[in-house]
Amino acid sequence: MSEAVHSMFSDIAPRYDLANSILSLGVHHAWRSLTVKESGVKPGGHVLDCATGTGDLALAFKRAVGPTGRVLGTDFNADMLSFAPAKAKRKGLHIEFEVADAMNLPYADASFDVASISFGIRNVDKPATALGEMARVVKPGGRVVVLEFGQPKGLMGLTYRWYSKSIIPFIGGLITGHREAYEYLPTTAAAFPCREEFLELMKSTGRLVDCRYRALTGGIAFLYVGTVRAL
Repeated sequence: MSEAVHSMFSDIAPRYDLANSILSLGVHHAWRSLTVKESGVKPGGHVLDCATGTGDLALAFKRAVGPTGRVLGTDFNADMLSFAPAKAKRKGLHIEFEVADAMNLPYADASFDVASISFGIRNVDKPATALGEMARVVKPGGRVVVLEFGQPKGLMGLTYRWYSKSIIPFIGGLITGHREAYEYLPTTAAAFPCREEFLELMKSTGRLVDCRYRALTGGIAFLYVGTVRAL
């Protein structure tokens, strides 16, 4: 992540959650719930949530694994991450949070049952490296799950491109005071590998098999799932 992008996320961190809820019309809650379901995680499981931001997906995973499970949320940006512990505490959930680079995770091989990342893989300098690291720290047979924006097609695509270019920067700028951040986010989403292209990135790690994707809300977002193979 470049220093400029790192600084951008620091600037919008205080009002990031509010902006997300308004701009997604709340549908991101359903996306996260499906991500947890498709991960196959069970009560007592261990989960690593990379690029956790303010911790929303980590919270959803903690509810799934229960009190006997472990969830560790990491992010490269300490300012974004600083909002997560208080949020977890308000919900009565015990979650660990640490600053860590998804491309160089400081955890032992096969430490987790699931590794996840939501709306963060496109901000990583080398996505395939991060995917490989996520797979490395997951036990064979466990899953790597990725939730990311995509490029919807047809009428949905036309509508979403208009919304991304006109409405998202305007409202995002009003809420956070940083319009440029909400111009950057849809621009990177439109250029990022999607569908089969992203599956090829997953397969290129040499660690993930049975890779698949599911389009969400007409292709506005995609959920990718890969199973860690035994080496």
